[in-house]
Amino acid sequence: MTARTLEPGRLVVASHNKGKIREINDLLAPYGFDVVSAGELGLPEPEETGTTFEANAELKAVAAATASGLPSLADDSGFCVAALNGDPGIYSARWAGPDKDFAMAMRTIEEKLQTAGATTPEQRAGSFVCVLCLAWPDGHVEYFRGDVEGEVIWPPRGTAGFGYDPVFRPEGHERTFGEMTSDEKHGWSKTEQALSHRARAFQLFSKACLEG
Repeated sequence: MTARTLEPGRLVVASHNKGKIREINDLLAPYGFDVVSAGELGLPEPEETGTTFEANAELKAVAAATASGLPSLADDSGFCVAALNGDPGIYSARWAGPDKDFAMAMRTIEEKLQTAGATTPEQRAGSFVCVLCLAWPDGHVEYFRGDVEGEVIWPPRGTAGFGYDPVFRPEGHERTFGEMTSDEKHGWSKTEQALSHRARAFQLFSKACLEG
């Protein structure tokens, strides 16, 4: 499907997750959009019934675009651990429970890795995945996927970021996402590959829809 150029104007970030909203706002800041979140508009969170990141991102983006009549950008992302068959994956938020207790979720991952005997760096490979979906009120949708590989470390390090950031050390780096500033984590540049999964997905979105 041919990408559409998204002109500066009002754009809905179809999320109720404050961490995601903050990061997407940071990435959108140079482009002059009037950004409003689904939560600020009082839009309900659709049930994430999809079995892929793409399907869940589309559910959220289409729901927000239909309800608001505005272009809507949704993110579905997760932490995938190779030794756990890719879990928690699309269920990353659910592993934190209704109270969004990611300290508990990180402990659960570590306990499962220990049970599996995954103690060496090679056995503790993990990745972050992000799919951005841009939906228009007329039903047009586009997807942009970013992945970043690394290692699951323990104990958690750093208090920056959110979610599973303190236990993920990206390849080629000594610090976890939880020890990086927002600018360092994104590694955002128009000329070089971004670092974080969200910034890599945004880089593709930017090239297709913002810089055309």
